[in-house]
Formats: sequence, C-alpha cells, structure tokens
Amino acid sequence: MKVVSYNLRKNRAVAEIGALADDHEVDVLCLQEAEAIALPAHLGHLSLVHATERNRLGLAMYVREERFRTRSAHTFQLKKSLHDRLLAPAHERLLGARIHDLETERDLVVASFHAAPLTALNSLRRYQIHTALAQLRQLGPGLPALMVGDYNYPVFKGRLDTEMRDHGYELSLSDKRTYTRYKMFRGHFDFATSSGLDINRVETLQRGLSDHLPILVSASLRADTLVPVPA
Repeated sequence: MKVVSYNLRKNRAVAEIGALADDHEVDVLCLQEAEAIALPAHLGHLSLVHATERNRLGLAMYVREERFRTRSAHTFQLKKSLHDRLLAPAHERLLGARIHDLETERDLVVASFHAAPLTALNSLRRYQIHTALAQLRQLGPGLPALMVGDYNYPVFKGRLDTEMRDHGYELSLSDKRTYTRYKMFRGHFDFATSSGLDINRVETLQRGLSDHLPILVSASLRADTLVPVPA
C-alpha cells in the first residue's frame, strides 16, 4: 500500500496533487492545509473520502476506489494551541477513515493529521498525537492503523519515539528532510505513526510549490493481522 502525505501550504500546491497521485501510483492520498471546497471529487483513480468542514484550510483524504471500500470517515477536534485560539482557529486537526482493503479482505484505519504550529510546545503536540491515536482506536478497535501528516515536531523526536513505542506504535521518518524553509526549523516535520503494519520505506518526494515536501509511505499488513474481516 502506497500512502502519500502532503501539506499544500495554504492550498498553493493543490494543482500538483493529480500528477503526484498518478506518478507514484498512490493508494491513499492524505492532505493538510487544503481548501476543501476547491478539491475535486476524483483524482484519476482516487476518490475523495472526506474533508474537514469547519476549517477553511484543513484536511482531506483520497483512496483508490477499485481497491478500497470506505466504511466510515470522521474528523476530530484536538486540544487547541494559543495560536489556534487567537489567530487562525483550526477546529479539526485529525481526519480518520476506516477502510476495507479488497485485496487483503482486511479492515484498517488511515488518518491525515496536522499538529499545532511551531509556536506551540512539543508537550501540546505530544498530547494531540496521543489523543489522535486514541480517536483512531475508537474508529477501528484493534485494527492496523497508519497516521501520516505534518507533525510540526522539529526537535527531540527521541522522546516522542519512546512514548510511541510504549503505547504500541512505531514512529517512521523519511529518508530526507521534509521542511527546509527556515534554517532554525529544518528537518523531518512530516512522518508517520503506525501499528499492525510493516513500514517498508518512507521516501521524501520532489519539492513543489509548498514549503513542505511530500512523503511516500510504503506499508504492508503484518502477517499476524491478515485474518479476514467479514465485508
């Protein structure tokens, strides 16, 4: 399964998403800072599953329609930062979907996530991440899960990695940096957390019009999760 995550930088890079999906034969496309009303219902082989409704610039997800059947999709509010409250409110920072994979006859949960901006503390972002994963567990109890997106987490990832492992999740960074706009904050901002999946590779793709570079996550279900779930 190929999953791409891309922060569109206030929708500036929206014109790139069709070619991005086609060039990399994407199965799931997760977007951040997308203008929902401007998104097409279809991108080649991909269909729009859901998009945030209360954010002007928010989250969206597309899936390969011949492979996946969407069982449910929801957006969730997470604890707000001071920036969100005073300057640019972001009501929904998580979009999760429970989908049925017709190839493996198995359900899984995939999510697009956008953490609080850099003006917030890492402690708030860790709280948001833990809350988001808890929401996804409710969306698909016991199911394999993959959450990709803009984590806005430039430093001290070791603590986050430890906390993820303590809670049964794996933190996966890409092969190259995903954000290089400011010298102080260059690094891996866009990555993935997962459970019940083997993350084979996370690749940083070519720069476009966004200040973030898209990432391509190649994942597969672990052998112990391949028990079919009735359709």
